[in-house]
Amino acid sequence: MSTPVNRLDRRAVVARLLKDRGEAIVVTGLGSPTYDVAAAGDHDRNVYLWGAMGGCAVMALGIALARPDTPVIAVTGDGEMLMGIGSFATIAMQAPKNLTVVVLDNGLYGETGGQASHSVVADLAAIAGASGIADARAIDAMGDVETLAGRATALGNGPCVAVVRIEQAELERVLPTRDGHAIRARVRQSLGLSID
Repeated sequence: MSTPVNRLDRRAVVARLLKDRGEAIVVTGLGSPTYDVAAAGDHDRNVYLWGAMGGCAVMALGIALARPDTPVIAVTGDGEMLMGIGSFATIAMQAPKNLTVVVLDNGLYGETGGQASHSVVADLAAIAGASGIADARAIDAMGDVETLAGRATALGNGPCVAVVRIEQAELERVLPTRDGHAIRARVRQSLGLSID
């Protein structure tokens, strides 16, 4: 018989994760992770990915490699991470010291009707570890989210994948801008780069 998993409130997790984010760049996965990050507060360094299912972790990897002096946090869901599962090995090979991938795992494909996702049988933290990511962890307590928040905003620790067990809940959709050009321009401007 398996031990029940404590599941956390997704909005509380993301709000705590980003509370003291400093200059971190945050890349969001499709759907609920975007709403969660927007609910925690819009920010000039939020990169909302509206049409890149499976691409959040590798997009964050690219940004982390381009900006090694800046913490980069990917916030994605279990369904999207399963779709981009090969990115774990790519992240391990590149080993950026400034990248944290946070997978919000509710065990559901929430954007397509709430069907059970494969994360109910596939251990995403174990897959990340087996792919070569030394710091791969499962989180089911807010105290561990607190520790993760400090780690995610620090440089020099190597890549981290944190799979956070969250409740299965339908929450209000907090919609940030969908204008990709505007998102790109404001992120570049916040980094002191040309927006042309």
